[in-house]
Amino acid sequence: MINRDSHRFIGRLAIETDVGAALSDTRIRLLEEIDRRGSISQAAKAVPLSYKAAWDAVDALNNLAPEPLVSRVTGGRQGGGTQLTEYGRRIVAMYRALEIEYQQALDRLAGRLDDIGPVGIKEFQALMHRMAMKTSARNQFTGPITGLRDGGVDYEVRLRLDRDTEIVAVITKESAESLGLAIGKEVCALVKSSSVLLMTDGDLHITARNRMRGEVAAIHAGSVNDEVTLQLLSGRTVTAVVTHGSCEALGLAVGVPACAMFKSSSVILATWD
Repeated sequence: MINRDSHRFIGRLAIETDVGAALSDTRIRLLEEIDRRGSISQAAKAVPLSYKAAWDAVDALNNLAPEPLVSRVTGGRQGGGTQLTEYGRRIVAMYRALEIEYQQALDRLAGRLDDIGPVGIKEFQALMHRMAMKTSARNQFTGPITGLRDGGVDYEVRLRLDRDTEIVAVITKESAESLGLAIGKEVCALVKSSSVLLMTDGDLHITARNRMRGEVAAIHAGSVNDEVTLQLLSGRTVTAVVTHGSCEALGLAVGVPACAMFKSSSVILATWD
């Protein structure tokens, strides 16, 4: 943003990794408070964020990063909690170091403000605003493409999240060509929580191509539906929205093993270049 009185750019640093995962000052402050307090509820109050927003941010960071930034600690005399991993602490330290350099660069730019002119500044701000895209998809995963199969009308795309987890998407041939998909290219897979089905019966047969096994990490009850988050072995999470009745019928509770499933046609792919 620009401070109109001093003609100074005030930096709010957002960092994009090579796989597109964004870090913002709010998320970094949340990570710092988690490290300081060992509790996500206390960290959320300190930022401040709602408890759910804090967990959503942690889930997004863990899903998009190469390895988890935050780990859940269960049991013990303190009853469990949350803590930063060593990887998470390194990311926070790197962000703060870059933030200092970023502000110094903006200060140097502000010294050339007269050369740019007020009209140019406004146009630049408008462009950045349009490019700041957000998505309503609750589940976001990133990984390299490991398989491409031309089906004539459509393409089957496989991407690897980790050693144990792979996602299959089916998109049109035109979309595949527009995205420039190729083996090894990093992509983001988006899946709406309403498209995710939950199952606790391991013997049940179903046509959904994508299956992720884990255990229930959190349940947020709503007026009609419940939001259920599973934690996978990798530390990633997947979230589904189910009715109260379905939640009760499946016996879902924190710690209960379950499987999240979604059709390959429910996966939306995105790239960053």
